[in-house]
Amino acid sequence: MNTFSPLALTRTLPFLPLAQGTIDYEVARRGEDGLIESVLTEPTTRVLLISNGNIAVPKGQGALVDYDAGRMRPALLPGDYVLGELASRRGSASGLVPIFLGSERAGEASAARPVHYVALDITRAVPSVPDSATVAADHGFDPDSDDAAAAAAGNLIAQAAKRFDWVDLRGFAPHVSARDAGLATSAVTVSIWHNRQRFCPCCGAPVEPALGGWAQRCTNDADGRRILFPRIEPAVITAIVDGHDRLLLQHNAAWRGNLYSVSAGFVEAGENLEHAARREALEETGIRLGEVRYLGSQPWPFPASLMMAFKAQALSTEIHVDHEETADAQWFTRDEFTSAMISGRIGVPGKATIARYMIEEWYGQPLS
Repeated sequence: MNTFSPLALTRTLPFLPLAQGTIDYEVARRGEDGLIESVLTEPTTRVLLISNGNIAVPKGQGALVDYDAGRMRPALLPGDYVLGELASRRGSASGLVPIFLGSERAGEASAARPVHYVALDITRAVPSVPDSATVAADHGFDPDSDDAAAAAAGNLIAQAAKRFDWVDLRGFAPHVSARDAGLATSAVTVSIWHNRQRFCPCCGAPVEPALGGWAQRCTNDADGRRILFPRIEPAVITAIVDGHDRLLLQHNAAWRGNLYSVSAGFVEAGENLEHAARREALEETGIRLGEVRYLGSQPWPFPASLMMAFKAQALSTEIHVDHEETADAQWFTRDEFTSAMISGRIGVPGKATIARYMIEEWYGQPLS
């Protein structure tokens, strides 16, 4: 009889790429009148550009998405460049949405001048920007470049599509510092919300940014001009192991190629997280779960998910996939998983996903 619990040595995940925020949000400042304009006048303020959920990076750095080596960085612009753009495009009709991300100290001394960060979403201000560029290297954005001169001339936003590479969060987060990953995750999450919710869900009136970009205000005076906050959609993701410490991996019917990952799904109304993990596993694979242990969490802004990771022990091992959401599911020993991965029979989740780190926790080493 096997008395060993495969969850006995389970520990929370020590690192998750989208859960690295080092920035002080300075939430208490969000209600200040003229906050964005005031912050942009500070000489240390830097601005991150966002469009359609993509992050602006210096020209040529988009090619780093395809490589493990090398550091990527966001194209952080001086605040006074952006201040002029906002001044010349006043009002919600401009299509520009600034978001106050917070600050960090420029040094260890408490008296050091804080560096403020602002995201500027330009999705509705320009016709389009490319999803992600993989072109030859060119000069980046810096105070001595031609790009800076173009920005000073007042056409930064109009030229943004060709002045920068644009990378999505999946390609960005694995290649940057904890600070930049945290900045981008917040900026992308909030900007996507602003672009998808343009009218009050209660009365249908247009909305406008509020509280430093972290909220919206309904413009309907007759309905009280209510404040609206971003919706967070909780989802569970579960690494399922059996009594022999085999891992269950499955292929979603909507996925292209041969990607295999762990069980995942959204939490339903009135449901706790553990019940959601058990329900999803049973619906998708026919596997019943016993003990469920928490591993960690990270935001996943596509569009607004909070992924909460668990590891669970299977009470049954016979697989019955639903053939609707899940096309295939298989048990893997570590040797079987290694062979399938090396041969290309299965693909593994990307480096920005929590699923990859859950698989690595079971596997005992990083995935190559």
